[in-house]
Amino acid sequence: MTPANTLVPRRLLLPFGKACARVPPSRRVRTSSRCLDVMPAWVIDKYGSNDVLRFTRNASFPSITYPNEVVVKVFAAGLNPLDVSMRGGYGAATLSMKRDPLSITVSGGEFPLILGRDVSGVIMECGLEVKYFQERDEVWAAIPPWKQGSLAEFVVLSANEISWKPKSLSHTEAAAIPYVATTAWSALVNTGGLRKENCGNKRILILGGSGGVGTFAIQLLKAWGAHVTVTCSQNAEQFVRGLGADHAVDYTDGPVEVSLSALEKFDLILDNVGGDTERWALGLLKPWSGSKYVTLVTPFMQNTDRLGVADGMMQTAATVASKALKIRAVVEETFSFSQVPQAFEKLEKGHARGKTVVQVSTGGS
Repeated sequence: MTPANTLVPRRLLLPFGKACARVPPSRRVRTSSRCLDVMPAWVIDKYGSNDVLRFTRNASFPSITYPNEVVVKVFAAGLNPLDVSMRGGYGAATLSMKRDPLSITVSGGEFPLILGRDVSGVIMECGLEVKYFQERDEVWAAIPPWKQGSLAEFVVLSANEISWKPKSLSHTEAAAIPYVATTAWSALVNTGGLRKENCGNKRILILGGSGGVGTFAIQLLKAWGAHVTVTCSQNAEQFVRGLGADHAVDYTDGPVEVSLSALEKFDLILDNVGGDTERWALGLLKPWSGSKYVTLVTPFMQNTDRLGVADGMMQTAATVASKALKIRAVVEETFSFSQVPQAFEKLEKGHARGKTVVQVSTGGS
């Protein structure tokens, strides 16, 4: 078994003494007939709390089944609240329909399931129709929630789901960006109608500004010239101001809606908190001005469908933001691959100051 921290050349993808079934040239979808059978991964065999996480060295190796797919060796995986929701089974029925629209497999056919929606790594193999990427390209991606995730040594993605990793970012930093970038971009641009040209006179409120999406949104909006107010705890105020926030409201200092109602009305509210916020947040918007309230706390598959979170927006969202606008990755804590359960525990505690990242493999290009 090849160690998880080793970059595997194509010539070594064939286990000693084994061979993949020969595929007729007219049916081949990959550049090589070499293959591995298994790989290290964290999986779940049922939905539940943190004790359902299981490490295995015998997870099925992901194979290219369509000619536009690539195999990526995972160096770092970013975790999101979405992963906690998926571990508990939230959205399982909808995701099963995405994976198996004809209901061919039996119930529970998604197991063993690999979590992790952010990935940064290196392409190890390309399908025959992949034109713009090649082996050993360093890439990053936001993995759609119906696909196997990044808490594994390898993952298979389509070419339109990946983008070149900025050279200025390490794999750990890069794994903190894709999903939150795509989510924030979808909410603010696709749904909120914001762009660089119309943000100069806009007042934006971010409810829950210190987490992954909030920290990215602050930097994006300030790069576009908006006035940004965020809610956070008192000990996170300096942190969000350091990212560019103009005003911070402490949600632990009495009812936050009272403090916010004393401020000038807002053009757009981005809600990362949920709960009863929708009840009072609409009253904070400017009347008769086309102002918008965008929530990211509705059922996550609704967000995926409505906001287009997983529809191949990486070239637009993460790449434009990090390269053109110089938005920096905000990594709160990094865990080793053996510490995935602890990483989930950290994520579940909330009160984030950026992203939680798992270092799956060491090294790089």
